[in-house]
Amino acid sequence: MKWVFGLSGCILMLACPAWAQPTPTNQEIPKITIQGEAVVYVKPDKILLCFGIETWDKQDILAAKQKNTEIFQKALAVLKQMGLPDKDIQTDYLSVEPRYRDGYRREEFLGYFVRNTFVVTLRDPEKVEELITRMLQAGVQYIHGVDFQTTEFKKYREQARALALQAAKEKAEKMAGVLGQSVGPPLAIQEGHSPWYYAGWSGWGLSRAQPMAQNVLQEIPASAGEGEPETIALGKIAIRASVSVAVQLENAP
Repeated sequence: MKWVFGLSGCILMLACPAWAQPTPTNQEIPKITIQGEAVVYVKPDKILLCFGIETWDKQDILAAKQKNTEIFQKALAVLKQMGLPDKDIQTDYLSVEPRYRDGYRREEFLGYFVRNTFVVTLRDPEKVEELITRMLQAGVQYIHGVDFQTTEFKKYREQARALALQAAKEKAEKMAGVLGQSVGPPLAIQEGHSPWYYAGWSGWGLSRAQPMAQNVLQEIPASAGEGEPETIALGKIAIRASVSVAVQLENAP
């Protein structure tokens, strides 16, 4: 029995050195974390415009509504003349309300007010100036918002993401080189939040007041001395991507 006990103790002692060498964890691996960012500029091929019509009548609520309808019908006629299909014209908001000088006390009745907003999808960006001018000529009083978009957003976002990863890789290699190290395999990759712009209308209904999957418009001034002066200068949408990459550091060869 003593011989067996001594052998067991010997085996236990031999096993202890193996237990004293834990497997390195991810936190113990030398690493560096870098950020990569990229921007792809794209010419917009679709524009959403939100227009507003407001009419009123001191006595007759139906008269206020009729005035609004007449302006809207003129606007629709213009849109048809420009070749826009029905699916690209949508009513966004409609309200009919009595209005007072003091709304809380309901003192000094001002009249009945009718508000109507509609959204137009323009698939030929070159016609945006003409569209706005003709809407105003038809009697439309408000332009609540202009939203520049691209129908190939996913494609360009993937391009921006690939460029961001390439930027992170190059940055990691340069930083590791300064430290006398080389870059090993990636340990973690995380996509950052792109600073997409807030494409909400500033008008009455605010039904589109939410972040959009597009980006800011980079303005490009219209050429001077060429035709009529323009109020809308078509630019390019900046589609952004950012990534965070953790890579292993290795001794340089």
